[in-house]
Amino acid sequence: MAAKKRVKKEAKAKTKRTAKRGAQAQRAARKAIRSTHDWREETLARMRALILEADPEMIEERKWRKPSNAMAGVPVWSHNGIVCTGERYKSAVKLTFAKGASLNDPSGLFNSSLEGNTRRAIDIHEGEKLDAGAFRALVKAAVAQNTSTKKR
Repeated sequence: MAAKKRVKKEAKAKTKRTAKRGAQAQRAARKAIRSTHDWREETLARMRALILEADPEMIEERKWRKPSNAMAGVPVWSHNGIVCTGERYKSAVKLTFAKGASLNDPSGLFNSSLEGNTRRAIDIHEGEKLDAGAFRALVKAAVAQNTSTKKR
């Protein structure tokens, strides 16, 4: 009986730690997105909002911290696997979908990394607007693909 209680207590503590790390990652993501202070910041913040709107269960993290990204890392959104990443470059904001090559893109949002067999990306340049509905549909399709792949 004591072993069962200990296991339950450990599981509860692990859940709290995971939730705390998730909240810390979300704060770090918001802070890093705000650190650019230009059109790229606004674009990435807008796309982040659309991603989270498309899937409220999306997990947001910061990965691959290195000097080339000022140790801020790359925002990564995942649900049963990586859905997409968001990076700021000098002339564009790039949203790379991990399994984009196998997604149906009827609106033609993918405009970068088209030659690969796995990933596809969307480059958004200054002043460009993206079809929000089509983007949310693409995110939902990526989540559905990740979810169906994990069940096998």
